[in-house]
Amino acid sequence: MDNQTNSAPDRLLFLTCFIAIVTTAFGFILRAIVLPEWGVQFNLTQTQLGEISGVGLWPFAISIVLFSLVVDKIGYKTSLGFAFICHVTSVILTVTADGYSTLYLATFIGAIGNGVVEAVANPVVATMFSKDKTKWLNMLHAGWPGGLVLGGIIALLMGTDVPWEYKIALTLIPTLVYGIMMLRRKFPLNERVQAGVSYKEMLQEVGAVGALVIVAIIVFQLGEVFGWAIWLNVAVIMLITLLFGLYTKSFGQPLFVILLVIMIPLAVTELGTDSWITDLMTPAMTQIGLQAGWILVYTSAIMFVLRLFAGSIIHRVSPLGLLAICSLVAAVGLFFLSYSVGVMILVAATIYGFGKAFFWPTMLGVVAERFPKGGALTLNIIGGLGMIAAGVIGAGVIGFVQDSSIEKGIRDYDMKQNTELSQNYITEEKTSIFGDYRALDQIKFENASETEVATIIEIQHESKKEALRYIVIFPILMFISYMALIFYFRSKGGYAAVALTKQTD
Repeated sequence: MDNQTNSAPDRLLFLTCFIAIVTTAFGFILRAIVLPEWGVQFNLTQTQLGEISGVGLWPFAISIVLFSLVVDKIGYKTSLGFAFICHVTSVILTVTADGYSTLYLATFIGAIGNGVVEAVANPVVATMFSKDKTKWLNMLHAGWPGGLVLGGIIALLMGTDVPWEYKIALTLIPTLVYGIMMLRRKFPLNERVQAGVSYKEMLQEVGAVGALVIVAIIVFQLGEVFGWAIWLNVAVIMLITLLFGLYTKSFGQPLFVILLVIMIPLAVTELGTDSWITDLMTPAMTQIGLQAGWILVYTSAIMFVLRLFAGSIIHRVSPLGLLAICSLVAAVGLFFLSYSVGVMILVAATIYGFGKAFFWPTMLGVVAERFPKGGALTLNIIGGLGMIAAGVIGAGVIGFVQDSSIEKGIRDYDMKQNTELSQNYITEEKTSIFGDYRALDQIKFENASETEVATIIEIQHESKKEALRYIVIFPILMFISYMALIFYFRSKGGYAAVALTKQTD
């Protein structure tokens, strides 16, 4: 029963939510580590492996948004219990899988559980620590990099000789811990509910425009998965947005819509570039005799420590000021990374790690502080949008830039060396939502000579680093946006959290 109201914060309940976030990270990192083994054992194509990776992300956004609409009705403990069942079921299905279909279903169920965890944890922590939301949301989301570090280290130390089933089963450890801990905890009523803010008023904070943004990106992702026609996507988006607008009679809070839009480049900068950086580190890490996976553990450790100590920083700098500084630092880190070689790659990655450390939880904190009437919905929509934007927009645009950059690098090499690599190994023109492009033909590339392979691989490495310079535009846009918001709030007397007072009839 969710019946804790105005009592002191329950630190054990916070720890329960923290460990639940750790569980989501365990599932993510362990799946990433064993994915190549699935390809070999079950004879999966790269496309199938990519689909399994993708289904570990997009259902998260759907479940976090849908549960945010009903979580106050069905209760936080019941919802977290559902997430526990999802995580246990996902592990059991995975370790007993016999092929692609079972692995896909297991990953889908796990992603649903991950979304429910955040749908519960974010509003619970924001409610318990209503006077210091940004600090405690940063500490809560230290569980994500903390889980990546712990799960990654254990799995990497187990080595390649240990069957992958044992590595996946590690997820049961934090799952059982938070499952047992939540049984004796009393979950608070959301501050929106305590203040007497109606369900309709919560929806009005999002409004028709906010609904349009989140519904559009979710429907287009579902359309890509299920092969829906474009007209059907548009029709569904417009219908849902229209019904939402008619019911709420609100366009939404302008600032909330602006924050939704800013969340897209934030997600691309933080999550979208992670796979690039790991891939980019591979040659340098190999030279010093380490697996490339350790670089993800290293940058995650930086994020873990910084998020735990976010409170002392936020007391000196406003949340928007912190986001602006981090955007600038991340831009510098990505730019240096695009030029670095050898050990300097690690230095650049460190700068980038410092930059991205506070992005996600501090944005959640700003939304929680400025839109308490939005309750669980506004808080979790921003997180759901970020996650799906990282997969839909981030992966797409970074892939597009990478393909275009590699194609340009091979053409430039042909012009300088009078070769025909472009003619022999580049595909015909393809079309994407980001524009027309040509890419490396992987089938033809398999038959290339050793000299050609070495040349093209070198061009790939350089082109990927060059492409990172284009990605720098995202944190720069964020920096400009946050500075504009800082000046806006200064004109209004300064940034301050909005306090909810109990409404009376």
